[in-house]
Amino acid sequence: MATQICPNCKADSFTWTTDEDENNNLETTWGCSCGYSAKEDESQQGNCDDCKKFSKMKLEDENKIYWWCCSCNKIEIINAV
Repeated sequence: MATQICPNCKADSFTWTTDEDENNNLETTWGCSCGYSAKEDESQQGNCDDCKKFSKMKLEDENKIYWWCCSCNKIEIINAV
């Protein structure tokens, strides 16, 4: 699995895992060796406004909900919790 740049610590160690919840829905969790983790909303993906690639996804951690592009690493805060 390829690593990505962590939105928290900026290290190239952000990876994902996928599990099924109790309703057999897939849940994707991103995590880094720095201890940071975020859940991905699989239904919310799109083209990045900066790099124009279909690599923008919606992530949520314990403090915020945000858009993150895994191609250019742009972060756009949607809502601070």
